[in-house]
Amino acid sequence: MHLGQIAAQTPDKPAVIMAGSGRTVTYRELNEESNRLAQLLHAEGLRPGDHIAFMLENHPLYLAIAWAAQRSGLYYTAVSSRLGPDEVAYIVANCEARVFIADASIPAIAQNPPDVPLRLMLGGTAPGYESYEERVAAQPATSIEDECEGVDMLYSSGTTGRPKGVKPALSKAPMGTPGPLTQLISVLFQPDGDSVYLSPAPLYHAAPLRYCLTFQRFGATVVVMEKFDAEQALAAVEKYGVTHSQWVPTMFIRMLKLPEETRAKYDVSSLRAAVHAAAPCPVPVKEQMIDWWGPILHEYYAGTEGNCFVYTDSEDWLAHKGTVGRPVLGQVHVCDEDGEEVPPGTPGTLYFGEGPEFEYHGDEDKTAASRDPKGRGWSTLGDVGYVDEDGFLYLTDRRAYMIISGGVNIYPQEAENVLAVHPRVADVAVLGVPDPEMGEAVKAVVQPLSMDDAGPELEAELIAYCRERLAHYKCPRSVDFRAELPRHPTGKLYKRLLKDEYWKDAAAT
Repeated sequence: MHLGQIAAQTPDKPAVIMAGSGRTVTYRELNEESNRLAQLLHAEGLRPGDHIAFMLENHPLYLAIAWAAQRSGLYYTAVSSRLGPDEVAYIVANCEARVFIADASIPAIAQNPPDVPLRLMLGGTAPGYESYEERVAAQPATSIEDECEGVDMLYSSGTTGRPKGVKPALSKAPMGTPGPLTQLISVLFQPDGDSVYLSPAPLYHAAPLRYCLTFQRFGATVVVMEKFDAEQALAAVEKYGVTHSQWVPTMFIRMLKLPEETRAKYDVSSLRAAVHAAAPCPVPVKEQMIDWWGPILHEYYAGTEGNCFVYTDSEDWLAHKGTVGRPVLGQVHVCDEDGEEVPPGTPGTLYFGEGPEFEYHGDEDKTAASRDPKGRGWSTLGDVGYVDEDGFLYLTDRRAYMIISGGVNIYPQEAENVLAVHPRVADVAVLGVPDPEMGEAVKAVVQPLSMDDAGPELEAELIAYCRERLAHYKCPRSVDFRAELPRHPTGKLYKRLLKDEYWKDAAAT
């Protein structure tokens, strides 16, 4: 449905509620704010196919800014608020943004404005920026004449290299035209105007941003957490009567490690669908979540690139534990290193055909590297997995993280899934480190629940725990302890940073 129609029908209904502060944006306010910004962008000469970028914390007007670009037929890039000035400058230049909107609460970017024709700052001003509030307030709250659907152009989180801008085709369809994601969400999760969607993750990530906007197309209320906290997430579910939510496995783990009496304090019975994605979920974690919340868990595997959508509900997952489901969009092909398809049960690089096409903006080499070398029109996200006899897909790991020790391929995700549920582990990464005899050795880098536990005793306990559950060669030979791991707020681990550290040290010696 068109945002303007929803605002006309239910003007005072909350479109956005900030979970921490309680600040509310009604559908009338959302529609008018996005219209005013769209008018400003139009007055500045932006037309369908042009580009804007914005870098904000989870802010009450975040979705209004996205809607302004969406209803103007623009490409828009939500930039991670965790990036430094050089990284931001690269993304803004690479996406060819003509307008950049910044949050005054992010000092690094306030002091280093990127080179674009128009820079606006929300919540304050800084040299090189104009006041967002002043410029937008001066515009009419009516829609622009040439409204049409825009699309996001988001950047990979850079866990395995420099961020890549995923540029989909721009439909320029009439505003309010449902796209493929809207149709998928409608069928799988059945939102409506009475739905309340909880978003506990940063909105600059693909899934939170896209799902929030999509739920608003149904007239639902979106509850946005300023920052994830395990107990506060449960409190938000109870307080706002949340019906739908989306999570990553690390959030499940943190909620499960709350004391039992804390978890029991909150009524989560309003939940009808708890969706999770972004990383493989350890089987014991998902089993515990289904025991706690009931068979309402829905899992999908997809990427910012949009070339596939693999899905499973709780019923299918319980019959095929560990699966991420079967393809709903795109056909899966599992290939060996020579590009030949392998039989069921055999791991290989995952390619998808018959799905939407994409390109990495301004990088023909990376686009070409994502394509099937045999020219069959398939594309890959770089993940490794296998398909069982029933057609269910299981993820093994990313090819970039594979460890080769003594000529044997080891996928560290297996050991990570085991160690993640150990009661004394808060977070864990498993990676290959240099070894003079084996080439690489398996190492675990662990964030314990308490750093007071870090030491040889816990190291021995974790190695033994892993060996009780996996073949010994898959388990870490050593464990290092850190107060915190470099994990993205969306749940993705910056394993590349850890690997670079260990291999740099080896090169130096």
